[in-house]
Amino acid sequence: MHMVNISRSPLLRDAHRIVVKVGSSLVTNDGRGLDDVAIGEWCRQLAHLIRNGREVIMVSSGAIAEGMKRLGWTTRPKAVQELQAAAAVGQMGLAQMYETKLKLNGLGSAQVLLTHADLADRERYLNARSTLLTLLKLGVVPVINENDTVVNDEIKFGDNDTLGALVANLVEADALVILTDQKGLFTADPRKDPSAEFVHEARAGDSALEAMAGGAGSSIGRGGMITKILAAKRAAGSGASTVIAWGREPDALIRLTQGEAIGTLLVAQTQKKQARKQWMADHLQMRGAVVVDDGAAAKVRDDGKSLLPIGMVAVEGEFSRGDVIAVRDASGQEIARGLANYASAEARLLCRKPSSEIEKLLGYAAEPEMLHRDNLVLTR
Repeated sequence: MHMVNISRSPLLRDAHRIVVKVGSSLVTNDGRGLDDVAIGEWCRQLAHLIRNGREVIMVSSGAIAEGMKRLGWTTRPKAVQELQAAAAVGQMGLAQMYETKLKLNGLGSAQVLLTHADLADRERYLNARSTLLTLLKLGVVPVINENDTVVNDEIKFGDNDTLGALVANLVEADALVILTDQKGLFTADPRKDPSAEFVHEARAGDSALEAMAGGAGSSIGRGGMITKILAAKRAAGSGASTVIAWGREPDALIRLTQGEAIGTLLVAQTQKKQARKQWMADHLQMRGAVVVDDGAAAKVRDDGKSLLPIGMVAVEGEFSRGDVIAVRDASGQEIARGLANYASAEARLLCRKPSSEIEKLLGYAAEPEMLHRDNLVLTR
């Protein structure tokens, strides 16, 4: 395993947008029911982070475990419909608990349920991203869980560690913090091997990490340390570093953002913006393009601005919202590419029109831009 010698302080101290994931065993106190004290503590820490200018998204397990308690079940059922029923029952209590604890700390909350299909579909991906970013702007804490009431084997994430990483990718988070019932990552299972050594730092995606990780740690939750290592690898793809830490460590979230070394840090080797823009730059198959006038080309190319509909003169090809499309100048040269906020048929209606007329023309307004600068990379 490739250990790293990196000062930890800047990585989380400078993190602006953070995804925090907590597991079932923590949220439900090993299946005994929602732990209101622990949830209250995390919410207090989230409020501290937000007051200090951070943006935070909570990914919380616990719906099925809480549903099991409410239904009087002592062992996790295997039948999908029973798991879905437990999730439906438990989700009520989980959302209520977070709403209560966040409100006590002066914060609004929002429940967001996702499935893999939501993030695999281009349009739903952009819709989910827009919703989450809007909630963050409003100062509301999104509390995300997998939509266990409708998932099946084909679409379920399988564990909320993976969901946490996908959300980090979705919103381009700076960091993913996975709170667990272990102090962090060890070279072996410390419950079975007394010679196991603690891993303070390593590179996210290092194959040696996967080799040393064990299976699921409890009967309540699904995710063992291997899922956390794979989640860190996935999060690193969009430039987010991951911390795996003990959820009951006092003020863990606050201390991490102050630069303190807590838990295991798995460092992303690619910077956030570089990772996303490289993905768009490397996109080989583009469904279409928009042709822009000289003024819009200069704003996009020279001033780093978004592309507004008023600067578009023509639309080429057929594409959907969320597809990667090219931006061409009047001479036909590609100057940029990015994620389309509107489908080609809609884009044709918007050419040469001000953003203020989008709703009148389409009946709705998803975004004021055709391509937002955060979803755009220059190619020339």
